[in-house]
Amino acid sequence: MTGAYVPGRSVVHRAPAGLKLAVLAVACTALVFARSLVLVGVATMVVVGAYALAGMGVRAAWGQLRPLRWLVVVLVVVQVLIADVPTAVALTARLVLAVALAALVTLTTRTTELMAALERALSPLRRFGVEPARVSLLMSLALRSVPVVAGIAGRIREARWARGRERSVRAFAVPLVVGVLRHADAMGEALQARGLDD
Repeated sequence: MTGAYVPGRSVVHRAPAGLKLAVLAVACTALVFARSLVLVGVATMVVVGAYALAGMGVRAAWGQLRPLRWLVVVLVVVQVLIADVPTAVALTARLVLAVALAALVTLTTRTTELMAALERALSPLRRFGVEPARVSLLMSLALRSVPVVAGIAGRIREARWARGRERSVRAFAVPLVVGVLRHADAMGEALQARGLDD
């Protein structure tokens, strides 16, 4: 379900894609400066409120954040070792909140609308030789690839546990690289079939 559009009639669903992208950019920038636990707590309430306003429940939110659970554990442990617990919690929470906000945008906005908004935002760059349509397609593909890679990693992890190789880095890394390359190859063939390979 991660990143997949969920139809709805909420205020968030009806908001223009360009406005949602602008709010997302401002919110993520603000999160960079939210270093105290108090500010992180306020930001958390705002994100929870945004999900509620969009009619997305706990299940939908967890579906977006579930692929991050192991990354969160690693980040917390590393930050505790090099800094302290409040810093670890604040840093990790900011990352999770940024991902949750980005996921909310993709949950409430069709891909075509996002691409159109990105094309409009990038249109002034045409004079510098930038093709807005191709850039927006690239960014859209990148957004869609994140849940695919997370899904591949999840299937490999489950297979490792079933074979009793949960501690083997090689048993995880090699299949992950192969799976990602296969996905990229299939994506390349699809783009080539649509004449987007040049």
